[in-house]
Amino acid sequence: MDIITREDVLQEIAPHGTLNFAINFGNPILAQNDNGTPAGVSVALAKALATELDVPFQLNTFDAAGKVFASLPEGRWEIAFLAIEPVRADQLLFTSPYVHLDGTYLVHQSSTAQNVQDLDQAGTLIAVGKGAAYDLFLSRTLQQATLLRSETSASAVTDFMTLKLDAAAGIRSYLHDVAVKNPEFRVIDDAFTQIRQAIATPKKNVKTAAYLEKFLAQKKSEGFIHKALMESQQSPILAAP
Repeated sequence: MDIITREDVLQEIAPHGTLNFAINFGNPILAQNDNGTPAGVSVALAKALATELDVPFQLNTFDAAGKVFASLPEGRWEIAFLAIEPVRADQLLFTSPYVHLDGTYLVHQSSTAQNVQDLDQAGTLIAVGKGAAYDLFLSRTLQQATLLRSETSASAVTDFMTLKLDAAAGIRSYLHDVAVKNPEFRVIDDAFTQIRQAIATPKKNVKTAAYLEKFLAQKKSEGFIHKALMESQQSPILAAP
């Protein structure tokens, strides 16, 4: 394979001199809004990539992963941090994962559901963030339950509470934090999927995709992902091998 140079990559993703990233605040494990300043592991990776490429960058923020993907035709970004999903893979190239997250459910303490399969029943109403990885997965796999889509994953939890739905789908760690603050709810022990968070770029950026894979492998070997997770008060055990 030909050696991919910095110039090759910049020609694909920063032809006008600025590298545009998409940062998803809808996943609080990966990105947080720190008094108006983006923070978190995906932000740390974006800054490290821009530093390595020695290029000015712009962080374009979104409140939901579905909105990041929907904005792809607008050309607002060349690098995003999204879960690997077949629907997205039609238009994006993904690296290997850098974080693994469990997708599971928040339910009422009084719920009879003990595992994720118990919730796939006729008449069961599940709140989910529109276009999130778990929305895409559950849309393919649920046989009987009904999904009610909210604008964001956070608003899905709010809708679950206010509308007294049967469950809210989301990331285990986030749902756990909700349950700690609201003891009338609990988190199902098992998971319906493991969400693989990766770095993504549009399919036209073939050289960039190869470069990103090597970049991420180096960051993993340096312990960068573990460190960035801890610095943003997230568990380092979420880092992918």
